Amino acid sequence: MSQEATSVVGQVIKPSASTRLKRIVMANKFASFWGLISVLLLLMAITADIISPHDPIVPNFQKLQIPPDSENWMGTDQIGRDILSRLIHGSRTTLFVALVSIAVGTTIGAAWGVMTGYAGGKVDLVAERFLEVMMAIPGLILAFLLVMVLGATIWTIILAIAVTRLPFSARVIRSVTLSVKQMTYVEAARSIGAKPFRIMWRHVAPQCFAPFIVLVTVHLGTAIIIEASLSFLGLGVRPPTPTWGGMLGEASALLIPNWWFVVFPGLFITAAVLSFNLLGDGLRDVLDPRLRGSTETTG
Repeated sequence: MSQEATSVVGQVIKPSASTRLKRIVMANKFASFWGLISVLLLLMAITADIISPHDPIVPNFQKLQIPPDSENWMGTDQIGRDILSRLIHGSRTTLFVALVSIAVGTTIGAAWGVMTGYAGGKVDLVAERFLEVMMAIPGLILAFLLVMVLGATIWTIILAIAVTRLPFSARVIRSVTLSVKQMTYVEAARSIGAKPFRIMWRHVAPQCFAPFIVLVTVHLGTAIIIEASLSFLGLGVRPPTPTWGGMLGEASALLIPNWWFVVFPGLFITAAVLSFNLLGDGLRDVLDPRLRGSTETTG
């Protein structure tokens, strides 16, 4: 056998990125479906001004509380506004609050977890006790208290939700850090004199990226529920800006709300929470090396 043929035989043929993606999608059809729903919800929020059939704010007193029909597919509310249009525009507010709050809270929590987990000792002990105090307060109650103190604006709502997600992210990333910092390559970097800061962000933090992505997707569903709950209680974004929870709150204020006032906002909230949570489960299966063999078929 010639040298050229030997080198060709010795090469490892790796599947292309598109092939790997196809395998992952086929092995996680259920999670992929909900991932598609998540993408569609995000696209709906981005293109709300284009796809919305009616103005979500201007009332129409000639169509008060009209049930779903060919013109208003999800009916109208108590002052004649199209519910479908309000749900489409409400997705922009709800998803914006959820995405920004989770990006802030999970990122700060992850950084906290890496630093305290790597530092260890008294620093880790004090940080853990503080996180336990925060986790002892239910997330919705903590967000409610913060919004009551700081005032109900979109940025205080984002801050309140971010604070509720911080301790959970820190605890998960800390546990990963405690495992990673015992690895041989981390010990080798320490032995050659690498500074702790460099070791944390060049060697330990990259290994926490996979659980970080999973945390972001899973926490998005919780953030949507908290934002909807605050809006339902009257502490969300102020009217007339539509939000899914605010629409449920407006329906509850009526003595006898029509069924379409409650069903359609509830369906949108349920679909959003399910899609992000199940997408997070699918990402965990793909990104976790211990589960990767069960999600990718061998070629």
